[in-house]
Amino acid sequence: MNINEFLIKRFRLSQEESIAFLQEHEVLINGHKASQREALTKEDGLMIDGEQIREEQTFSYYAYYKPRGIECTLNPEIENNLFAILPFKEKVYPIGRLDKESEGLLILTNDGRLYKDIALANNFKEKEYEVTVDALLTEQALKQLEEGVFIKGRMTRPATVQTTGPQSFRIVLTQGINRQIRRMCYKLGYEVTALKRIRIAGVKLEDLNSGAYRRLTKEEIF
Repeated sequence: MNINEFLIKRFRLSQEESIAFLQEHEVLINGHKASQREALTKEDGLMIDGEQIREEQTFSYYAYYKPRGIECTLNPEIENNLFAILPFKEKVYPIGRLDKESEGLLILTNDGRLYKDIALANNFKEKEYEVTVDALLTEQALKQLEEGVFIKGRMTRPATVQTTGPQSFRIVLTQGINRQIRRMCYKLGYEVTALKRIRIAGVKLEDLNSGAYRRLTKEEIF
């Protein structure tokens, strides 16, 4: 929505009246004078003739290393929950769940738009993991992981797989079926002994230690 459209709907103006309104009144978006057809998002602050119509919203974005053994939930009634160990004053929500025995990157934010952008499977956002299993990997197993494995009534999407050792590999997924990697490996006769997420889209875990966090850069907030 642009500022003209907002004024038309808010004050029931015509297109011509909206243009005149902008010329005759002080209309500020996030503190600067609004221009005709300037975009106005739900997060923008709006002031008209000194009256605050909407306050500008500010959002927080963090990369956080979830430790192994922590439940990825903000429910304080669940033992070892994420809420109890997060160090933030503002309330933020995790993007990209990890099961209790998995560790690694979570994106924490209060920006619903970013959450939808990453969480919706149809957006094909990449998530990269380091995985260790309990037996030697075969070429056939690696090929099946790449091409897809039938779990929970459907075939997983093709993935990118790179071996990092006789019993370890990296895998890049573009969907988020519950416990997907563990289920895929189990179907192929393996048990996952260690699983760490190291990347979500353009955000990398980098050198964060378990339980540590950092603010995302502007370039990472896609």
